Amino acid sequence: MTLQPVLLCLITLLFSSSVGSQSPTFESLSTKNEAIQEEIVNKHNDLRSNVSPPAKNMLKMKWSPEAQESAQSWANKCTLEHSLVKNRTIGSPCGENLFMSTVPMHWSKAIQAWHDEVSNFEYGKGPIDPNQPVGHYTQVVWHSSFKVGCGVAYCPDATYPYFFVCQYCPSGNYGTKYPYEKGASCDKCPHSCTNNLCNNPCLYTNKFGNCEEMKNKVSCRNKYVKSNCKATCLCVNEIY
Repeated sequence: MTLQPVLLCLITLLFSSSVGSQSPTFESLSTKNEAIQEEIVNKHNDLRSNVSPPAKNMLKMKWSPEAQESAQSWANKCTLEHSLVKNRTIGSPCGENLFMSTVPMHWSKAIQAWHDEVSNFEYGKGPIDPNQPVGHYTQVVWHSSFKVGCGVAYCPDATYPYFFVCQYCPSGNYGTKYPYEKGASCDKCPHSCTNNLCNNPCLYTNKFGNCEEMKNKVSCRNKYVKSNCKATCLCVNEIY
């Protein structure tokens, strides 16, 4: 069975409702700025480290220049739609969250808006109301997505002219019921843990969803299994 990400509505729209608060300038939101990169990564990691129920296998995120370049390139096109998976494949497919607003917004607020879908999420069940999205939230807290890169563009002809794009590698949202394994924080990485987040990502990915079964049946000595189930075959103590 080939892994196929579940395509959910991963677009958040936001009108300005912050009376009395000052919006950032568009230029200050550039993800070429290291301070902005740090803000984005720190916000994701703060949210990931505090999931409820706690996660035993939540990886710590880091900035990806490749994902940033891809996300910025897509944002600049001002399609206000998702990119094709083939255009955000960096070694393996990457996930993508979109956010649009009428005014410039701090990156932390955009990321928080994605995470706020948790109010419609129940671990093990998925969306409480199936007509309301949870895919932004599940991608933000998908346990094995440990690289993030983002970009923002101004699209003057759009109703929501500020177009924010984040891409997550490897992709999450293979279903939405279990974005991570619940249990004691860092239970899967007791010797490689920082602030409830694991620091031991697997650098390989599986092409199939039944790799563990294939490994048990024919072992990784089988060339087909070894080629298509690299994470299962090569990562013993790492998280994938």
